[in-house]
Amino acid sequence: MEASIRTKFPALWSRPDPVLAGAGAAGELLIAKIRLLLAGVLLLIPLIDTFFFRMERNEGLVGLALASSTFLLSFVAYLIAARGQNLSWLSFATSFFDVSMVSAALAVFLFLNHPHTAVNSKVVFEGYFLAIAGTTLRYDVRVCLTAGSLALAEYFSIVAYAASHWDLNSEIYSPYPYGLFSWPAQISRLIMMLTASVLTVAVVRRSQKLLRLATTDPLTGLFNRGYVDDRFTIELSHAQRHRRPLAVAAIDADHFKSFNDTHGHAAGDAVLRSIGATLRQSFRQSDTAGRYGGEEFVVIMPETDLDAAQQKLETLRNLISSTPIALPSANSCASITISAGLAGFPQDGSTEAELFATADERLFQAKREGRNRVVADSEVLVS
Repeated sequence: MEASIRTKFPALWSRPDPVLAGAGAAGELLIAKIRLLLAGVLLLIPLIDTFFFRMERNEGLVGLALASSTFLLSFVAYLIAARGQNLSWLSFATSFFDVSMVSAALAVFLFLNHPHTAVNSKVVFEGYFLAIAGTTLRYDVRVCLTAGSLALAEYFSIVAYAASHWDLNSEIYSPYPYGLFSWPAQISRLIMMLTASVLTVAVVRRSQKLLRLATTDPLTGLFNRGYVDDRFTIELSHAQRHRRPLAVAAIDADHFKSFNDTHGHAAGDAVLRSIGATLRQSFRQSDTAGRYGGEEFVVIMPETDLDAAQQKLETLRNLISSTPIALPSANSCASITISAGLAGFPQDGSTEAELFATADERLFQAKREGRNRVVADSEVLVS
């Protein structure tokens, strides 16, 4: 089924990029906190009913078991989300949990021989809409589609089971405190759930566009400075926590000001776009390449030591210098070179400021040594 969806709706079923995945991880943590708080409040209800109001033993134990398991699983979900890792499966698992706990609460009423409560509940049923709405914070359309489809399937199964096992409009249930059973009313509920699911997809798609605009440099298509700084904080924290290497590169287009003065700003923009395109193609999705300002670029490379980063930058330098750039105002091409400075964690510093300062200093060293080169760990590689 997943393969079919991928084929027919590739845009809807595409995996979020790192920007959206990072935002989704933050949203997952927020939902985990809210879920844990609500689960704690819900746990108090059967405890109070059972021990203070002496609720019927069977109903009290079932309610207590459901509330306790919900709280326990909510706590586990919070611990996983609090680790701050972009776990692609977590949003699916927790959305499945949120929807299924609403269904489980309705199914309990069937177990307790209260079918009208299960199919006409005006309190528990609304939990589906909370679960569906919560998927918007994951920034992943796939989660919205999965949660919405699951809610529809589970609720329809509950209604169909109740309608086939009880005569819901029998006079023995009079005066029908939860109302008569009606298929048109149930279909209306299903349509409302479907509409809510479609709205969440629309909201997430819109949010994705706005988030990309807010984190992307419009000229080069690379990440902007604000996002690079935020990402560096996250990646450095991860490297420190897990004692893994991290490399950061400061890159500058050589003689860009004189190129601009000679060929014009349109040609300068063409150069920046060309460098941006080459950067996007040259690094992994887990790396972060951004325009830091003017003709300066920054690349953050997690899980990468200085030797590996140096090889990547050398490949990039050779590729950029050999790539002809069409000049928009002339029927000719030009070329440009770059200089780069590298710094690595932990040997060159333990803070963002220290690593950036080291990378910048090595970039200036590359320029002093003649440009078109990469400097890493005080070693200069000349082309």
